[in-house]
Amino acid sequence: MILVGNQRGGAKDLALHLLKQENEHVEVHEVRGFASHNLMAALNEAYAISRATRCKQFLFSLSLNPPKHENVSTETFKQAIERAEEKLGLNDQPRAIVFHEKNGRRHCHAVWSRIKLDEMKAVQLSFSKRRLIELSRELFLEHGWTMPEGLRHSHARDPRNFTLAEWQQAKRIGKDPKQIKAVFQECWSLSDTQSAFAHGLKQHGYMLARGDRRGFVAVDHRGEVFAVSKWIGIKAKEVRTRLTDEKNLPSVDEARIQIAKDMTARLETLSQEQMTVFAARRAELEEKRQALVRQHRVERQQLLDTQQTFWQDKQQEWRSSFNKGIRSLFDRLTGRRRQIEERNEQDAWQVKMRQQQESDALIFEQLETRRTLQARMERLEALKSYRLDELEHDRSQYQAMREQRLEQLEIQRQEKNRDRPQPCQRGPDWTR
Repeated sequence: MILVGNQRGGAKDLALHLLKQENEHVEVHEVRGFASHNLMAALNEAYAISRATRCKQFLFSLSLNPPKHENVSTETFKQAIERAEEKLGLNDQPRAIVFHEKNGRRHCHAVWSRIKLDEMKAVQLSFSKRRLIELSRELFLEHGWTMPEGLRHSHARDPRNFTLAEWQQAKRIGKDPKQIKAVFQECWSLSDTQSAFAHGLKQHGYMLARGDRRGFVAVDHRGEVFAVSKWIGIKAKEVRTRLTDEKNLPSVDEARIQIAKDMTARLETLSQEQMTVFAARRAELEEKRQALVRQHRVERQQLLDTQQTFWQDKQQEWRSSFNKGIRSLFDRLTGRRRQIEERNEQDAWQVKMRQQQESDALIFEQLETRRTLQARMERLEALKSYRLDELEHDRSQYQAMREQRLEQLEIQRQEKNRDRPQPCQRGPDWTR
């Protein structure tokens, strides 16, 4: 599992973070060595003790994150914490352990007070990062988990690992030339005027325009130019007999500008529609997630109530196993009472272990259900990112095409004005 630790102050902020309800489940598993068993009070106690020293970062906070799809028992977490405690030199220091669950993942936080009460000095934590990395590698190897590349070789860490989208665009697939020719011939055969032919082409995504050298042309949504006579399969003279109003048609550059403008607006509309659709699907999945969290909390509380009732019954049974009065004194003298105490302690330990295993089994079962829902949510987010990125990519291309064509038209106008002959000045020439 990945271990990340740091020295810090801010006891209240840390307690609020650990108890934050944005997590689906929060369990304060252990508060050890503090006067209070309340997490907020315990960390504030650590702060109060630190005031008697010069230490500002009086806490050490450690997060333990196992691989995403692994079910790690509570005992495994605790063993990892014990080993980290030993490596860091925090043995027997007051500590708290908190478990979090969110999005189908379970991880753990451990917090120690660095202040030694007998010396009123902070525990020196040298090379803590290196020691935690070494322990993390050991844990991956011991449990047979796939070690992340960045942990296997520290220089291979990629700071861009955490991205919101995959940024992959599907390549455009070119149209079949036979289909293009069929579209042009169909539009030509079904029309008898220029306006009817232009309307037919528009229905298939083409704009009739005035070519520079090829007479009448059509421009598709990508800005590609198609000679009308060539793609219909007739002579240019035959085309001119039906298409007579060439001057009122846009030029190729003007057609591209208009297409880019129309496509940009259409793509923006599609983006908004997709955002609405994905928002509705996300809200539906979020509602299911919240219902699942409520159901899981009820199941855990029911198990906890059952275990507490069983524990109370067992305590009553253990108390009743001791004799009273003169027999109790006789048992103390003969050592029988000590034997009963040891047997009760062993029984209590077995009950605790069995109840912890029951809790872990329920948690693992719930995690599987939650991960299934989380996988659906992640697939939805990936699809959303892919589609919106694709639309944005196309929209930016059309915007660039429009700006480029406008710039070319402006250059052509400037060249045309520069080549135009200047009017001659009339009047006497006073320089002679």
